[in-house]
Amino acid sequence: MQNFRDYYKILGVPRDASTEEIKRSYRRLARKYHPDMNPGDKSAEERFKDIGEAYNVLSDSAKRSQYDQFSRFLNQKKAKRRPVARSPRSTAPADARFEQYADFNSFLDDLLNRRPNARSTPQPPPGTRLRVDGPEAFRTRTTKTAYTVSRPAPQDVEALLTLPLEKAYSGGRERIRLEDGRSLEVTMPPGMVTGQRIRLKGQGNQGGDLYLKITVAPHPLFRIEGADIVCTVPVTPSEAVLAAKVEVKTLDGLVKVGLPKGVKSGQRLRLAGKGYLTRDGQRGDQLVEVQIVTPPEISAEERELYEKLRSLETFNPRRDG
Repeated sequence: MQNFRDYYKILGVPRDASTEEIKRSYRRLARKYHPDMNPGDKSAEERFKDIGEAYNVLSDSAKRSQYDQFSRFLNQKKAKRRPVARSPRSTAPADARFEQYADFNSFLDDLLNRRPNARSTPQPPPGTRLRVDGPEAFRTRTTKTAYTVSRPAPQDVEALLTLPLEKAYSGGRERIRLEDGRSLEVTMPPGMVTGQRIRLKGQGNQGGDLYLKITVAPHPLFRIEGADIVCTVPVTPSEAVLAAKVEVKTLDGLVKVGLPKGVKSGQRLRLAGKGYLTRDGQRGDQLVEVQIVTPPEISAEERELYEKLRSLETFNPRRDG
């Protein structure tokens, strides 16, 4: 039949391909032939349109079933044209209803709801004779038919986006590349968290929306607990005993923190307002977990001082602890 297009061949999948196989092949081919990846290439643009049309039909189980039945009808029709002996009891094929379509595009118009609609003004049947004044006794008036071509329905799309903690915290402009080959520059809000979705209006399929599902990558130093940020800071025994000031990393940079007298390993110190952003624009706190670490190796001079300190110290954790 004129204009018939083999959608399975266009997508490069077998006729018994699963929906997931069809989706994977569509994504791969859409990236390859997308106009943004082939500027000025008309053949790639036409191929991209065919790929989209094929996916629109084969990804929908009902449309795919109708398409397969129509394909079988065409094959039966071709077989009947061959010069073979026919049985006098031969009957019409089961899909004889497809005889109504003049070509493949007519079938596709029906399948995709691109059906002709009569004009709203009532029209008499074709060939109706209308009486007129003048030399003509009769004239013939025929109906006109207007065709409305409907585009595929908009489809929302979800894409995964993994961000480092610092970027999720600060937000701002970010350039991302989608699976279909498109590159977009997106303005990210500050204080993003894992599982959050960001809507990009009109960036999905056929004018639908694109939703970016955010994952915040694990950080080597910080971890998030609600609106608080927790980090571990190692200190030496002398820093702990002398209640020294130590540098602590925050999302805003380094700050000096004074250790309290008698600080213990595992004790948490609170830095107010240095945590993560909340939805109302406030910030949680940063919790600094102190870890007292002994040196793996010491010099001879350090050993001498430690031995002298040991002979002078009065604190005994096994007795006083």
